[in-house]
Amino acid sequence: MNVAVEKPLPAADAQLDHAPHGKRARRRLAWMVGGGIGVLMVLGGTGYWFNTGRYLETTDDAYVRADWVALSARVGGYVAQVEVEDDQPVKAGDVLVRLQDRDYRARREQAEAGVAEAQAALAAAQAMQRVAVERIDQQQQAIVQAESAVRSAQAERRRSDLDMQRYRGLVRDSAATVQRLEAASAKVIQADAALQAAQAKLSEQRSQLAIVKAEAVHAGAAVEQQSAAQASAQAQLALARQDEQDTLIRAPIEGVVGQRRVRAGQHVVAGQPMLAVVPLQHTYVVANYKETQLTHMRVGQPVRISVDSYSSQTLTGRVASFSPASGNVFALLPSDNATGNFTKIVQRFPVRILLDQPVQGMQILPGMSVVTTVDTRPAEPGHEQ
Repeated sequence: MNVAVEKPLPAADAQLDHAPHGKRARRRLAWMVGGGIGVLMVLGGTGYWFNTGRYLETTDDAYVRADWVALSARVGGYVAQVEVEDDQPVKAGDVLVRLQDRDYRARREQAEAGVAEAQAALAAAQAMQRVAVERIDQQQQAIVQAESAVRSAQAERRRSDLDMQRYRGLVRDSAATVQRLEAASAKVIQADAALQAAQAKLSEQRSQLAIVKAEAVHAGAAVEQQSAAQASAQAQLALARQDEQDTLIRAPIEGVVGQRRVRAGQHVVAGQPMLAVVPLQHTYVVANYKETQLTHMRVGQPVRISVDSYSSQTLTGRVASFSPASGNVFALLPSDNATGNFTKIVQRFPVRILLDQPVQGMQILPGMSVVTTVDTRPAEPGHEQ
């Protein structure tokens, strides 16, 4: 009986036999590691989106803005001197442009003379009014004297009348002469004349009082007229002084000069634009978000801002306000969807974003393009966003 004896394989043949099994194992291990990493990446991405990403609203339709001021002349004239250059920083109150003020200075001096004349005329009218008041007092005293004279004449008239009656009885009884009766009668006539004269004088004094009062009224009207003339002259002086001051065009705010169109020797008219002042320290961002992105957006939410000019640096800010209407509403020619065929277009609403403290070395200029990302996550209780 023959027994087959298996001969051991050489070492090289054994390595070749185990090589396919090692490659498959390594391949399986690589797939397992790769699959685990992929699963972790998917889980991480899903967790980021669920916790953070779904709350972030981003748009690149955003630009830096500033409330710059266009300066124009309030009065016309020739430019005497331009005190600033293009792109020069200025402070509020700095003189930017000087206009020739010779004509305005002369008008101011003329207005000052008019005020002085009006003040003198008012003083004269007030003096006349005081004289009229004094004359009224004097005339009232004269009336009192005339009334006293009338009462005295009336008393003398009654006394003379009684004397005549008494002498008439005495003559009837032959106790007095006819001559005495005639003298008493003459006294009565004289008393009547004196009474009539006193009454006429009283009437004259009363008439004079009415005239003096009318003069006083006229003097009061003259005072009011001169007061109005003085007020008008003072208003003219104020306008002349204002026009003279307006020959100096000053910076209303702190900023940087731009759009300088004015030159020395140029003639300008009132309302003509000359230059602009841009407040670079008060820039902000206006981001035009789609209406579908505004659902959870609120004032005060944090914003991440990336300026195209400084793409390696990121700024932060806060949502300040929302436009009361979409950009289409404020357009020069807004669309009318009630005519023709209709295609629904998602509208955009300007959102105003205030910058936090800018990064040192960054010059944020109006007109720069930016990318804004608003974090709409609700604030935790007891914490502000």
